[in-house]
Amino acid sequence: MRLPSLKTLKTRLSRASLAFDAWMNSSLYEGGHSTTEAYERFQARMQVFSFRGWKRVALDLTSEGVTVGVAGAMVLLFLAQPAFNLTSDNWLKAQDLAVTFLDRYGTEVGRRGIKHDDSLKFDDFPELMIKALLSTEDRRFYEHYGIDPIGTARALVSNSSGKGGTQGGSTLTQQLAKNLFLSNERSLERKVNEAFLAFWLESHLTKNQILKLYLDRAYMGGGTFGAVAAADYYFGKRLQDVTLAEAAMLAGLFKAPTKYSPNVNLPAARGRAVDVLHNMVEAGFVTEGQIQTALRNPATPVTRTRDITADYYLDWAFNEVRRMADAGKLRSDRVLTVKTPLDLSIQRSADQAVEGMLRRLGDQYDVDEAGVVILDPDGALRAMVGGADYGESQFNRATDALRQPGSSFKPYVYAAALAAGLYKPDSPVVDSPVCVGNWCPQNYGRSYSGRQPLWLAVAKSVNTIPIKITTAIGKGMGITHEWNAAKAGRAKIIQLAKAMGVTTPLTDTPSLPIGATEVTVMDQAAGFAVFANGGRLAKPYAAVEVKNSSGETIYRHADEPPVQVLSSQVTADMNYMLNKVVEEGTARKAQIEGVKVAGKTGTTNGYRDAWFVGYTGNYVGAVWYGNDDHSPTNKMTGGSLPAMTWHEIMAPAHQGIELKPMPGLNDRKGSPQVAQAETAAAAASAGGRLSRRSFEVLSGLNGLFRSVEAERSATTQGTTQGPARQGSLGPQKVPGLAPVDVAEGARAAGFGTP
Repeated sequence: MRLPSLKTLKTRLSRASLAFDAWMNSSLYEGGHSTTEAYERFQARMQVFSFRGWKRVALDLTSEGVTVGVAGAMVLLFLAQPAFNLTSDNWLKAQDLAVTFLDRYGTEVGRRGIKHDDSLKFDDFPELMIKALLSTEDRRFYEHYGIDPIGTARALVSNSSGKGGTQGGSTLTQQLAKNLFLSNERSLERKVNEAFLAFWLESHLTKNQILKLYLDRAYMGGGTFGAVAAADYYFGKRLQDVTLAEAAMLAGLFKAPTKYSPNVNLPAARGRAVDVLHNMVEAGFVTEGQIQTALRNPATPVTRTRDITADYYLDWAFNEVRRMADAGKLRSDRVLTVKTPLDLSIQRSADQAVEGMLRRLGDQYDVDEAGVVILDPDGALRAMVGGADYGESQFNRATDALRQPGSSFKPYVYAAALAAGLYKPDSPVVDSPVCVGNWCPQNYGRSYSGRQPLWLAVAKSVNTIPIKITTAIGKGMGITHEWNAAKAGRAKIIQLAKAMGVTTPLTDTPSLPIGATEVTVMDQAAGFAVFANGGRLAKPYAAVEVKNSSGETIYRHADEPPVQVLSSQVTADMNYMLNKVVEEGTARKAQIEGVKVAGKTGTTNGYRDAWFVGYTGNYVGAVWYGNDDHSPTNKMTGGSLPAMTWHEIMAPAHQGIELKPMPGLNDRKGSPQVAQAETAAAAASAGGRLSRRSFEVLSGLNGLFRSVEAERSATTQGTTQGPARQGSLGPQKVPGLAPVDVAEGARAAGFGTP
């Protein structure tokens, strides 16, 4: 078969191209013509719907309304998803546990769950109590559908007029939604979720069911939840038997249970009750004449001492028990008695310390909130303060608030460096400018102090040193590039912090080593407990023993096999350095006479957060101060209110108990050689800044004494091979420095001839 010639192929290809081009032009023309005709026919038909004048305006408005409505519905659906995700099929039974809590001595300290909530049917609630509540909190309760625009508008008008105090715009359904599903955090997100959950509750429950849930679960002060428990606590009687004056006083507690508690401020409680009585008259529930007797004979509570309620503690403990029940650790039992490690004397000190600090110095430092966690070194929760006022806000700032720890995060950096074998407490470091990429941290005083031993940098809370150490950790892993080495070092620090008990996900940023990530107060207490107990993981716990309704022990907190996070040597070195923070550094106000204390302060940018996390051989405590809205304080540092609060809690806690040694600290402090070197360093530092040569000498002294002490210890234990080398004062080799003659260096530093 003969193939066509190249010329023939070109001719055929040219003709095909022309044919295709003609077809495309024809198709486009015909298509455009057909489209034009179709559009003209469409316009002709739409002329039927053409309007002019007011009809045109109405049509345009309707069209725009439909468009905006569809868009609004899509936005609402998007906003509603987070709120509806908080609900579940068994949401109403989420608190079906009935738990009685005991302190460490077996004394009942409180209850949580249904045992104290559902003891009275709705039909048995006194009418006076319901009317008093509705007249004050939500008069249109039976008329709205979860949100009350009229009530909100009335509250805005009343509040703007400045007459009769302030009124809230939230309905009872919104308040119940907050109590059941949300926290008291003041944020737009919470208010949006609250509104959607109010609609959700209205669609799933009757009005009476909503009202009963509110009456049963609202906090009423004094550690009581629900009107039934409050009537018994304040008046020593059943709710069915309360008088009009007593019902008015109880209804006044719903707004601010701590502020209007008759056991705390009886005049304020009676004044609030008068407001409730007048509200009942305005709402048409009672007449002016019916309230006269109540006005002349105000309610009087039974005499009670002011109990220690530990509400934040019990909330956290109840959640722990609920997690245990969900995990199947408590079998199918739902009525439980839980013994906790709660120490009421320490709890009292914590409550009083926070309350006193905020009362005396809160305005001076422009700070409103605090969080405190006190643990045993093994993780047993001894006391907790989750905020300034549980009645005003049940949001637990000790366990749920994420705040930047500032310099109180640095011990994880130092522990990682010591664990890697790169540094010792007396290793020389240089405080000088440093940058990671374009970020260059500065010290608190915006100055640099040059070469110094590591323990002194820790005590002074120098910022540049942790950044340099982080990079050194990465380089110790064989990474040479500065940025990559810093990133690898941070990964190692994050890994160690998690291993030490920090449960909050840590964000990797260049400023992480100086505390730019976020943690909780509980995280910090758990992490520092590792230092206090010799390097073992200490998971916080509140359930020591759990018994069912028959008194059978169904759970006991058993000491699990210890997880060694840090070696004993690293722990001893960390305790030594963190003890210096308290004795010679930024946390002097945390000192306790006769007790060795170690810890670390922390202050964040803008003075938004202030911390002190400290410990002894007996207890670990983390203290945080700040504001819920993250607004700056008035230059409050971790060495001020947090350290002072820690001291006020811990000083009485250490009285009358056997003082346990801090792991490794007492042995180190017992060495006269180390004490001599430390005294020399402190004296030189007090006299002014040391020269580079002086720091080298001091480092040589410390290194020499440490090696002699180690060799003597090895000789005593029979582990050396051959005779022990005596501690000669000849030239000594210090890693990273030139050989130093100790005798010459001592004279140069002003110590005289040894």
